[in-house]
Amino acid sequence: MVLTADIGNSNIVFAAVSEKKVEFVARVATVLQRTHEEYAVYLKNILFSRRISISKIEGAIISSVSPALSGIIHKAIEKAAGINALLVGPGIKTGLKILVENPAQLGSDRVVDAVAAVTCYNAPVMVIDMGTATTMSVIDKSSSFLGGMIVPGIKISVEALAQNTSQLPHIALEKPDYVIGKNTVECMESGLIYGNASLVDGMIQRVEEELGSKVTPVATGGLSKFIVPHCKNKIIYDEHLLLKGLYILFQKNNI
Repeated sequence: MVLTADIGNSNIVFAAVSEKKVEFVARVATVLQRTHEEYAVYLKNILFSRRISISKIEGAIISSVSPALSGIIHKAIEKAAGINALLVGPGIKTGLKILVENPAQLGSDRVVDAVAAVTCYNAPVMVIDMGTATTMSVIDKSSSFLGGMIVPGIKISVEALAQNTSQLPHIALEKPDYVIGKNTVECMESGLIYGNASLVDGMIQRVEEELGSKVTPVATGGLSKFIVPHCKNKIIYDEHLLLKGLYILFQKNNI
């Protein structure tokens, strides 16, 4: 069993992953002001409440989009479980050929997602990760990470509309009955749900045109489940894609 930590902009996701399944998933709010000791307390409580024995954990691995928190969570895992966690970054074996201009600027979450997608699904593959931001990554049939796209996430879009206009409200993410909305809320819901679905479909089409071949689209991230059902392309939804990738990377680097 491997302990994983995915440090995102909004949440830190702790999980335990084995070869056959994800044992548990727990989320803690990302707060820069917390110390490693505070996060260690959270982690200890999580392990205790899930009845996970530290003796059964063979190691730990961290993916982080927040450099400021990487060291803090590393120390928290060491304090809570006595484990020196592996950090996804330069020097780690991924099996990918990174072809972007500056690999150091590539988010570790996108690398981890790509590793899982190539391992679990057919390449060439396109990973759509819908979280705070919506990222799209393209990996060709030779496992080369070609690059991708980044657009504002759905919640960011909702907040921007509500905060920067005088008559548009905050709304819940619900599917409207029709594409053509009849009131303000329905219009916003249609734009968010069907607009983002069309964005995904359109980018898949453009990527395939540029590659000259079909891709296997794989979606992940907390908001993908709201959008994927309304896409016209057949898209695989894998909520645990990143966790699977962290487990795969741990095994690749602990042979």
